[in-house]
Amino acid sequence: MQTIWKGAVSFGLVNVPVKMFTATQDNDLPMRMLHKKLNVPIQYHRTCPKCEEEVKWSDIVKGYEYEPGHFVTFDKGELEEIASETSREIRILDFVDLEEIDPIYYQKTYYLAPESNGTHAYNLLVQALLDTRKIGIANVSIRSRSSLAAIRIVDGVLSMSTMFYAEEIRSKKEIPNLPEETKADERELQMARMLIDQLSAPFEPEKYEDVYKEKLMDAIEDKVKGKEVKFAPEEKKTNVIDLMEALKASLKQAGPDKAQAGGEATEGDADKKATKKPARKRSAPKADKNEPKSKTAKSETTDSKSRTKKTGS
Repeated sequence: MQTIWKGAVSFGLVNVPVKMFTATQDNDLPMRMLHKKLNVPIQYHRTCPKCEEEVKWSDIVKGYEYEPGHFVTFDKGELEEIASETSREIRILDFVDLEEIDPIYYQKTYYLAPESNGTHAYNLLVQALLDTRKIGIANVSIRSRSSLAAIRIVDGVLSMSTMFYAEEIRSKKEIPNLPEETKADERELQMARMLIDQLSAPFEPEKYEDVYKEKLMDAIEDKVKGKEVKFAPEEKKTNVIDLMEALKASLKQAGPDKAQAGGEATEGDADKKATKKPARKRSAPKADKNEPKSKTAKSETTDSKSRTKKTGS
């Protein structure tokens, strides 16, 4: 792994010297832009639209457009000076519970390894975070860009996940056509719960594969070999308009054996649960106050027969 940053994690007056490494990698297949006629890669040049000349990197500065066509400019040295105070420190501001952070805030994750002179402090912070089950919330500036960050333990390694600031999360009020009514039909809701139960499983990331990448790689290999690329026809989608029918079809597709094996409900149970009315309380028959309590069913039958005989005679 290549070190992309060096600095320190600080909490209180404690400093932990660390090196930073990217924890993830992009495995997308690289596709280049080509001239269709000649199959030659396209080149891009930095040109000035005013003088129509190519501009060297040494002649480029960054600028902020405060009014249309008006800029204030900064060269590389000025930007580095602004970031210098915080660019070498990951300063933990608070310690919070992981469950409090919504995943919408997360950006990218990095591994943090100790410098040779910081192993003791590094191990101390790792153990303390594990014991308290807390994560640190910090401010960090990397490559002239600042962000919020979560300092936590990933598989025993001190890690940093960059995060968006609250002001960078767009409000749900900006979403068009968002339904206001959230109440669902009880029968449909019961079926949806059953479907979720059937599809529930432990998270095993290694079982999920990049299907598009595999198809693209197969197509590339076929083209290299001079073969004609053919794709299997897509499965015809059933035009299920009724939501209840869609839920029932999904339950059948998920497999009824799995639900029954796990002791879960079937789709018939959903109908019963949704339509079942509370049973009326049936009152017990009132006993005759004049009737002796010690009288049994057998004696009642005997008395009835004797009364019949007397009536007949």
